Amino acid sequence: MTTARYCSLAEAPGPGFAPGLAAERLGALAGGRRTWVNGTVLHYYFYDDDCDGSVIAVPGTGGTRHVSWAGAKEQQDVVRECFQEWSGLGIGVTFREVTDRTEAELRIGFQLGDGSWSAVGRDALRVGLTERTMNFGWDLTAPGERGTALHEIGHALGMLHEHQSPFAGIHWDDEAVYAELAGPPNHWSRETTDRNVLRKLDPAEVNGHVWDPQSVMGFAFPSGLILEPEQYRAGLHPSGTLSGADKEFVLRRYPPAAPSGPQALVPFRSVPLGLGPGGQADFVVEPAETRQYTVGTFGDSDTVVVVFEERDGEPRFLAGRDDGGTPHNTTIRARLVKGRRYFVRVRLYSAWGAGETAVMCW
Repeated sequence: MTTARYCSLAEAPGPGFAPGLAAERLGALAGGRRTWVNGTVLHYYFYDDDCDGSVIAVPGTGGTRHVSWAGAKEQQDVVRECFQEWSGLGIGVTFREVTDRTEAELRIGFQLGDGSWSAVGRDALRVGLTERTMNFGWDLTAPGERGTALHEIGHALGMLHEHQSPFAGIHWDDEAVYAELAGPPNHWSRETTDRNVLRKLDPAEVNGHVWDPQSVMGFAFPSGLILEPEQYRAGLHPSGTLSGADKEFVLRRYPPAAPSGPQALVPFRSVPLGLGPGGQADFVVEPAETRQYTVGTFGDSDTVVVVFEERDGEPRFLAGRDDGGTPHNTTIRARLVKGRRYFVRVRLYSAWGAGETAVMCW
């Protein structure tokens, strides 16, 4: 019986794209819909007060009890170090710890027994401000458990489970996997095992086009669960550290900022984007007057557009819109103030028309 504890992702709502979309367009949407726009500052918050948590029923008593989401400093420090390790790669997303839960995109609990899990990428924005987007359900300071924190932060960046890659070619002994994970310490249902282990991901969703058995986003499995490839019948044993392919993928998804900085977006002048699928264009707006402005895209394309306001030298989210899978383009109306700086970031899923795709502020 395994003693490994595994990340258990919850069932996420489907994207609900309109029927009849071309396969290429659907692939681009599937691959990028959870990705943050590059240049985002992700703020994270640790539940650290006993009043933060949930109320659960006590079986057989008819009563309830409070379950804290707070974590000891030693647990929090492991997560802080792992945020630093991801950001130390030079990726174009940065992390900031905050003490106000309402300012955090990532809200982290330490409820023991509730498993370790995270919302995947931008799915965190669907979670209510009083709820966790990430939980650690066991001791991160125990030997070999630091990889759990790296793994969950990988999910927060939009990465999925590597052992579910369709490029892995894994042939499971399904019933052996069900039996293994139904026992301690995981106690998973067949549905949870299907969702987190056996189900193959869409090729457009995965972290890379070649399977990486050493990825921190993969699980370690004991012998007897994998039938093929033959070399993994004795088990699969990733190191629990960031692999070379992990680093390559996240740097490709979130490349370092260009040294030249964003170009100016001048009101009433459209700017052609000239992007390939997954590409991003960054702009700065310094309004000449205080008023309501509209930022919009033009052309047959699926895009995510986000407007940030610079506050204390840091871009803070002001407004955003995702038109992926819809027949219309994004428009955002926001009040911009003279004397302040704003950043407009446009990430392209795909473009399919004959004309140019462009962005304009007016």
